[in-house]
Amino acid sequence: MPRKECVAMLLAGGQGSRLGILTKKLAKPAVLFGGKYRIIDFALSNCNNSGINTVGVLTQYKPLALNSYIGIGAAWDLDRKNGGVYVLPPYVREQGGEWYKGTADAICQNMNFIDSLNPEYVLVLSGDHIYKMDYSEMIKFHVENKADATIAVIAVPWEEASRFGIMNTASDRRITEFVEKPRHPQSNLASMGIYIFNWQMLRQYLVADEQNQKSSHDFGKDVIPQMLEDGQKMYAFPFSGYWKDVGTVDSYWEANMDLLAEQPELDIHDPAWRIYSVNPTRPPHYLGPDSHTANSIISEGCLIYGEVEHSVIFPDVYIGPGARVKDSIIMSHVRIEANATVDRAIIDQQTVVGEDAIVAGLPEADGRKIIVIGENVTISSSAVVDKDVASDQQLAAGSGQEER
Repeated sequence: MPRKECVAMLLAGGQGSRLGILTKKLAKPAVLFGGKYRIIDFALSNCNNSGINTVGVLTQYKPLALNSYIGIGAAWDLDRKNGGVYVLPPYVREQGGEWYKGTADAICQNMNFIDSLNPEYVLVLSGDHIYKMDYSEMIKFHVENKADATIAVIAVPWEEASRFGIMNTASDRRITEFVEKPRHPQSNLASMGIYIFNWQMLRQYLVADEQNQKSSHDFGKDVIPQMLEDGQKMYAFPFSGYWKDVGTVDSYWEANMDLLAEQPELDIHDPAWRIYSVNPTRPPHYLGPDSHTANSIISEGCLIYGEVEHSVIFPDVYIGPGARVKDSIIMSHVRIEANATVDRAIIDQQTVVGEDAIVAGLPEADGRKIIVIGENVTISSSAVVDKDVASDQQLAAGSGQEER
């Protein structure tokens, strides 16, 4: 295979435990988003739109849904003979096999794959962020500065800075200090978890890190601080567009709701930067004669007879007569029967909300918590649900859920 200038390595094995029920049976990058996508679609689409056609996808936790979804990469035009998408799970080697111990170890375990392509640069990405970004601009910035490593950065609110890798930079954007999740941050310039490395230099650091028994084998905690300590040329590439780490239920819900703004910061309708996905072959959605929809995304195959307001509705959802859905995310193949109420909730696939049932967040005074209902849940008629419900459960009619 001809040498590649840049190979992308997409870290997509995250368990996403803070998303709770939503990641009980699949990895966070495979979680549905925005009415027709999965979270990983954004990073894969960015690669396609940036002209990067060789992508290694590193899977690990609950990989089946993600592996089958990616397939040969045709949805993102990555089914290439010279390049394409490669799914790279942990595997058994001569000395045994084990799960990826950290972000750096995940790349280290796949050095043979990268070596076979012999790239000049390696672009390391996370599969669980929502954003649009032209990676070719970052590569250009990296080359022009003759950098050894470049980190994409974004200014975050000061109160959130302790959640990220934070750095200080000189006037030419060269990084002078990097601290992973500091208790008392000195800057609000946060790492986006997007890195470009000169491959041969990174390879040396990965080998050394793998041999360090005290290391946590993580880019932010180990490899990047070591490179900085050694005086390598490291630069911060500024990004000012929409970017969201959807690692919590609240941030996931907010990112979906952000799409419903009159002029959303993340424009999924932009023909110059399309977000690709595996599209279901379904008929157009249908709105019944007495239905009412406002400020919502309604996907293919939906049958809407009730009311939908400020919500994201995935394919093949049924909303019965008199039913009311507001401020909610309803995933594929959900049935909401007649006169049911769903308010400020996330309802996972294959779930049934019975007639006259109520699924709703807590009162405004209590912060209006988002309620999450797992997949394959049956909520019987007249049940009242005001707390999370795990998958494969059935709530009897008239059951009351105790408030948290």
